[in-house]
Amino acid sequence: MEQTWRWYGPNDPVTLADIKQAGATGIVTALQMGGAAGEVWTKAAVVERKALIEAAGLTWSVVESIPVHEEIKWGGPNREQYIENYKISIRNCAAAGIDTFCYNFMPVLDWSRTSLDYVCEDGGEALQFDAEAYAAFDLFCLKRPDAEAAYTTQELAAAKKRFESMSGDDMKGVTENLLKGLPGTTSNAYSLEDFQAALDVYKSMPASQLRDNLAHFLTAIVPVAEELGVRMAIHPDDPPIGLFGLPRVVSTEEDCAFLLNCVDTKANGLTLCTGSYGSRADNDVPQMASRFADRIHFVHLRNVIRSPNGSFVESNHLEGDVDMYSVMLHLLKEQKRRRDAGVPELECRLPMRPDHGHKLLQDLKDPRTNPGYPAIGRLRGLAELRGLMMGIQRSDALK
Repeated sequence: MEQTWRWYGPNDPVTLADIKQAGATGIVTALQMGGAAGEVWTKAAVVERKALIEAAGLTWSVVESIPVHEEIKWGGPNREQYIENYKISIRNCAAAGIDTFCYNFMPVLDWSRTSLDYVCEDGGEALQFDAEAYAAFDLFCLKRPDAEAAYTTQELAAAKKRFESMSGDDMKGVTENLLKGLPGTTSNAYSLEDFQAALDVYKSMPASQLRDNLAHFLTAIVPVAEELGVRMAIHPDDPPIGLFGLPRVVSTEEDCAFLLNCVDTKANGLTLCTGSYGSRADNDVPQMASRFADRIHFVHLRNVIRSPNGSFVESNHLEGDVDMYSVMLHLLKEQKRRRDAGVPELECRLPMRPDHGHKLLQDLKDPRTNPGYPAIGRLRGLAELRGLMMGIQRSDALK
């Protein structure tokens, strides 16, 4: 498996030189292009970024992500133009030799957390999703219309109790964290008014309609990817549960089965994010790794500790509720299967990256760190995962 690292570009406090010292060989990155989803990634911009990465002795392994414009998701009047722009961006990346594209289809928000600095037992800081704090914000701060219907009587009572116990600064912190947006970069947060307006676009949309819109997107994009010999790898919803009344369509094993069958070709594949899928108790992540092995094109490896009420905190990579050994074993078996079958080396390549990481040591003192992407916590994660991978490869498990 190719060891890669998420890099946020020239302004990332974790430099390409740092990444090379960490032992990764591949870079996972995106162009900002002014921050506007729907813009075409120009050939010149792609080539410039690739040259910067290669000058550091690394390879641009995965694009994460060309943002999918909201009009594509909700079916707006300009969606066909935005889809055409997406095709051009893929072509321009493919022309530069980049072959794997991670993207997501989450409406309005990218990954959502209530805390970016949950203090762990060892003093490190992790990302956390606190279901009660989220509900308190939804019900009593955002005051989303009809929000009460989304909660049980017990959840409503717990949210009210939590809200009444929170200080103004507590709620301000939860608000800022939930509204950061994070659509592939650390973007500016929404205001409450802007956020509610964005939610209102999807107010009457059932999940079935969002699923149809995803199918429309895939039907248009995947043939281009197949023509170019590149791979699309959709990232799951994070967390894979209903948030703010928004429809979610990449949250479960059956969601994966639907979207893969929608355009049934190897070019249409998955990003297996063990932390995202694993934060939902009814997802058996090792089973998913086995069932969809031949359609997994990119892997995010992280772990979570779940609570019964739907909360979770991101744990160290080899700890938590996801059986990382079993996941890694299935992935290495799949890579071996591809090689034994004489599959071209390009298709055997399976990039993985340590996803997220705790703030540790000097990173605790650096305010510039992108949430979830400090240097030292990911360095620890990559080292642990590398050791797990080598242990499996040296054992009899792959025979």
